[in-house]
Amino acid sequence: MTTLNLQPVGRRVLNGACVLGLLLALWGCAAEPAPESSFVLLDGSTLSTQQLQGKVSLVNFWATSCTSCVAEMPDLVATYNKFKDRGYDTVAVAMRYDPPSYVVHFAQSRQLPFKVAIDNTGAVARAWGDVQLTPTTFLVNKQGKIVKRIVGTPDFDELHQLIDKLLAESR
Repeated sequence: MTTLNLQPVGRRVLNGACVLGLLLALWGCAAEPAPESSFVLLDGSTLSTQQLQGKVSLVNFWATSCTSCVAEMPDLVATYNKFKDRGYDTVAVAMRYDPPSYVVHFAQSRQLPFKVAIDNTGAVARAWGDVQLTPTTFLVNKQGKIVKRIVGTPDFDELHQLIDKLLAESR
């Protein structure tokens, strides 16, 4: 009886499946519209995702109890300060379980220069894909499409390169 060596066939099937998976993953990364949502800012005013169109925007879900969130705040401030004059904006959205008084104290004591919102009901987190983990960051282009979602602390050098590229694009 002759035995067939199926190992090369199995490898080709596995490689094909990997390529297909990669293509589907990349396709899934295609820019999707940012969800329609309304952010309630610390001063009581509201900001909608529509109002962010025309700018490159970073929407960061965070909490005062999240050590990674607190640690990345100086980098978010530096990023905002670096690009704000070129049409870049940041909205830091505190999670619904974060006590509003903690958020206000944090924003004031650290003199956060960007918009800070409190998601009291969790509706904003749900609209943005049911965000549960912090920090979770979304980068939105001038057309209002999400071009990057980052769970965890971003690689800020990479993020700056992408922001620079997006700012250079015409609307």
